[in-house]
Amino acid sequence: MQAANSHDNWHEERQSAWLYRIIAAGEPDPKIADMFRALATAADDQAKLWVAGIAEPPPFVPGTRARLVAWLIRRLGPRAIKPVLATMKVRGLSVLHSGSLSPGHAMPSQLSEVGARHRVVAGGGNLRAAVFGINDGLVSNTCLIMAVAGAGSAPPAVMLAGTAGLLAGALSMASGEYLSMRSQREVFESQIALERAELENYPEEEMEELALIYNARGLDLDAARSFARELFQNPEHALATMAREELGLNPEELGSPWRAAIASFTAFAIGAALPLVPLLWGASSHAIAASSAVALVGLFLVGAALSLFTGRSAWQSGARMVVIGGGAGFVSYLLGLWFDRIAIGM
Repeated sequence: MQAANSHDNWHEERQSAWLYRIIAAGEPDPKIADMFRALATAADDQAKLWVAGIAEPPPFVPGTRARLVAWLIRRLGPRAIKPVLATMKVRGLSVLHSGSLSPGHAMPSQLSEVGARHRVVAGGGNLRAAVFGINDGLVSNTCLIMAVAGAGSAPPAVMLAGTAGLLAGALSMASGEYLSMRSQREVFESQIALERAELENYPEEEMEELALIYNARGLDLDAARSFARELFQNPEHALATMAREELGLNPEELGSPWRAAIASFTAFAIGAALPLVPLLWGASSHAIAASSAVALVGLFLVGAALSLFTGRSAWQSGARMVVIGGGAGFVSYLLGLWFDRIAIGM
């Protein structure tokens, strides 16, 4: 048992080293790339310790999840999948956010460093949102199709209902996302406008506020005041910095309502289209069964994809999604049967 655990730990360390080198290979910043190569070497050394004095482990082969993560790194870049990398026990991710080897939120030492950590777009949430959007479309449209099929409707009618569900759901999601993002952006723009007015009317007071913020983080008060005074020579830099420090906002990254709406529409439509595909090639009851099978496979794949963010077993996550989503579809089918019987009785 001890040897088995040691081999497992050896594999995890070797896998981490393998991922570190893939990240380093695509990292444009040479300092960050060197850091990940050093982490890879350290992981290899740790792996050797796990198998010291026991049977030689088999040749290293990365797992399926690791190969998928490596593919995502090469296609999207490590910054876009930081939550996924965290579940793979990849360390040193903070530098991908800040663009600096300094841990945490280091005090800037020169004007060019102000706000640098905010200029990196964190895309991990976008990937996760896309997966959830696909899941929403898949589950909701599968339930609609199953309910209409349970009510005794012919496959063409089921196809029509499913298509209507796809369009209605995707448009609803897109419009809701647009309005939500638009409202959020207007609130942020209003807050930034107030900050701009304060900078114009009370520049000395705002400058002192910024100096006190940096002083609270450890910078000498005189140095903080000197730094703030230099920063305030450029009004736009001053506004951006005060928005970040006082409001927690980056004026350059308030989000695009249209981009959010299009992404929401696309993700929902992809998921909602899956159970419709078999209905395009069949007009019999078999098409409904095929639609159910496609939906279950889709549910499993979505659950497996979500395991990238949770670190759980892909099989367990996929099976859980099948049970929950499939159960919702089955209940919808039973409700359709029930409504059909009520209609016949009337």
